[in-house]
Amino acid sequence: TSETERRGELDGWLHYYNHHRPHTACSNQPPFSRLTNVSGQYS
Repeated sequence: TSETERRGELDGWLHYYNHHRPHTACSNQPPFSRLTNVSGQYS
């Protein structure tokens, strides 16, 4: 697999990993489900 192919697949894999794949450290929820400040406003 070439570097270009790897990079092309990485975004989709990261999205799945962080938004859909259950993580035992997060009570079998995806990490994205634990975000409380998605907008990035910290004031």
